[in-house]
This record gives sequence, C-alpha cells and structure tokens, in this order.
Amino acid sequence: VQLQACGGGLVQAGGSLRLSCAVSGRTVSSKALGWFRLAPGKEREFVAAVNWSGAIASYSDSVKGRFTISRDNAKNIVYLQMSSLKPEDTAVYYCAARVVGGPATIAPLYDYWGQGTQVTVSS
Repeated sequence: VQLQACGGGLVQAGGSLRLSCAVSGRTVSSKALGWFRLAPGKEREFVAAVNWSGAIASYSDSVKGRFTISRDNAKNIVYLQMSSLKPEDTAVYYCAARVVGGPATIAPLYDYWGQGTQVTVSS
C-alpha cells in the first residue's frame, strides 16, 4: 500500500485548505484511513480518521468542528477539509492506512504512511 499526500500550503488564520491523500494497493477500500500531524518540538498528534465506508469518523478535540475527513473509494482518495485554521494547526500532515481494524487514534496501529505535506497558518 502506498500513500501520497498533497494540498498543503501557506494560509492565513481563519482560512481553509483541503488535503488529499491518494492511496494505492490491494483492497484499499477496506482499510481505515487517518490523518496525523507533526509540529516542530511536539509529538505526532492524531487529527482524524475514517472507517472503510466513510460512515464512521473520529476527530481530535483540537480540530473537532473545524476539520472534516472523508473518502472516495471509487478514486481511492481520502480528504481532510480544514476550516477556521489557526496558527497552532501549523504542522506536517501525514495520511496513514490501517490494514485491519477501525479508525484508530493511535499512530502505531497504522501500517502504512505517506510522505507528509506541510501546512503553515500565519497569524
């Protein structure tokens, strides 16, 4: 399984961005997918995750109500729509796939990772 994230960039506080992650490999549509982020000087942080059908999603408290995760299994893409962005959202965002299991919030439970895309929110 390979993941390729894109869509990051520089945005002002209060703005929006949509990240995309193209997923390739066998039985992609049956896998839970997640987004994590890593900011300088901080530990990797769970952002959002979605189950194989897109019907079940989970979010960290820090992004709940501002970010939306979704997936298009026909295109093998998972999205992260980010709105009302804050400077503290600045980080490298990674998408990840889990071979077995639901939308977990813990990074070690994911088996495959993308290369990351930088999101910078200016104040």
